[in-house]
Amino acid sequence: MDQIKRPKLLTELVLNYLRELIVQGDLKLGETISERQLTERLKVSKTPIREAIKHLMVEGLVEADTQKGARVFTLSADEVGKICSFRQILETAALTLALKRAKRELILETSEIVNEMHDAQTQRDFRRYLALDTRFHLTPFKHCDNRFLAETYSRHAGKIEALRTHMATKPMHTNLSMTEHQALLGAFAQDSHREALDMLEAHIDRIRRTYSQEITKAAPASRVLLQEC
Repeated sequence: MDQIKRPKLLTELVLNYLRELIVQGDLKLGETISERQLTERLKVSKTPIREAIKHLMVEGLVEADTQKGARVFTLSADEVGKICSFRQILETAALTLALKRAKRELILETSEIVNEMHDAQTQRDFRRYLALDTRFHLTPFKHCDNRFLAETYSRHAGKIEALRTHMATKPMHTNLSMTEHQALLGAFAQDSHREALDMLEAHIDRIRRTYSQEITKAAPASRVLLQEC
């Protein structure tokens, strides 16, 4: 998208645009965000861009840089581990409630998602696969009937999705991920609730180890936003 039209909610459109760049991996971890290049690219003033950046700082997707203004977040291996622990606690709680309160709906929706994930994997469409992976993990929150649990997770969902995109695009990881999601769906359908919870914890723990290994390779990017345009 080379230009954004000017409706009333201009800041919101810029916010969504920037969030998608980060979540989908078009902006790399640690990459500088150039207000000047964004104003030229989107044909907007700096005000909505600055407001959008402030909001993304609240979400944890953008960090202040004393020398360059703002950059995409970076995390240490320890911080990645803590995010994965956060995921394990909240996702297992949501899954427990969803299996008790809306098992049929959960199975129907996750079954559809897993089928789409398989199609995306076969087509080697990793961006689509990762978006579906995110949907899979959000589905228990949709059916757990506890908005406080869902809202707490949603505050950090953007960072979790961005980490998934930045760290989990290797084919071998995708193959393992696909197998694990299929196994989780099978456990849902067979009433193996304890097994499903154990599988989910193991799935996130494997991701923790992958992230911890990969985060050391993801040094802050040196290129500036949109420099290739």
